Amino acid sequence: MIVSKFLSIKGILSFAGFHLVWLFFYMLFITVLYEVFGLYWLSIPWLPVSLIGTAVAFYIGFKNNQSYDRLWEARKVWGAIVNSSRSWGVLINTYIQNDKLSDSELKKIKNQLVYNHIAWIYILRDQLLIPTQWEHVSLWKHFGKINVARRENFGAGRFKDHSNEERQKKYFSEQKNWELASNQATEIIHYQSQQLAILENQQSINLFKQIEMQKILLDFFDHQGKLERIKKFPLPRQYANMSFIFTALFIFLLPCGMLGEFSKMGDCMIWITIPIAAIVGWIYVVMELIGDYSENPFEGLGTDIPMLSICRTIEIDLLKMMGDTDLPEPIQAINDILM
Repeated sequence: MIVSKFLSIKGILSFAGFHLVWLFFYMLFITVLYEVFGLYWLSIPWLPVSLIGTAVAFYIGFKNNQSYDRLWEARKVWGAIVNSSRSWGVLINTYIQNDKLSDSELKKIKNQLVYNHIAWIYILRDQLLIPTQWEHVSLWKHFGKINVARRENFGAGRFKDHSNEERQKKYFSEQKNWELASNQATEIIHYQSQQLAILENQQSINLFKQIEMQKILLDFFDHQGKLERIKKFPLPRQYANMSFIFTALFIFLLPCGMLGEFSKMGDCMIWITIPIAAIVGWIYVVMELIGDYSENPFEGLGTDIPMLSICRTIEIDLLKMMGDTDLPEPIQAINDILM
């Protein structure tokens, strides 16, 4: 997530500066063919080009609205996970009581339920970061190597980027059969539910309290399912891909429509077509890129939901509730990007 109030020129150019370069040379190429080589048939009336541009702008606006809805829904679901996680910590602290157990034994039970939940949020994040074929990381050979590494490290390498070894062992000390499950995050919640049933049999919680805590676990299932829906069902490709095709068609015709308009202003003014057409085309390209990068909020890119920061916030809050003083530091933005 970009956290700076304003985007720097350097940041804008790194995001879309390359497109300004090739647009400039394309406009230069068409203008040279027209003015130097006398291919005057390249000039077409501006009216049809402007109509296409207007239609494309509306279409890109529709795509961007849908992309923003997906991005914002993902952020709302993670916000709901934060709220439910805090409720989970409060109920663990207040509901689990047993006079037959010592304070240390009771604390161990509570801590393990909290640690399992912290493991769940980080595993859920890792599962959401597994690349799919429609995401940007699968479009470039350079990122393809990263994809392989991410798949190989899924499980064995989990948690290394945001936890020291001691905390990693603490949260994953009761992995049981999580590593064998096809959906490890789901398996953890299932395991948590079984633990509540055991606590009820041991009379550490009564039936009413178990039902209340089971409702929180069902909320986690609901939140996870919503995130998986966003991850596994992209913006329909017929909408996403046609937006790109329409934008490319408009940019292809753009200099041809502008040549005639600037030629009316004088012989030298024809060269103004190059920068003006390049800027107009670049604006359309950037609009297309913004929607394209926003439609999948779990790619590990700077435009994503800051899942790591949210997970760390939950981790700190729950550890505080358990009275833990060895708290990790909140995730800080790097180069104005919060992950």
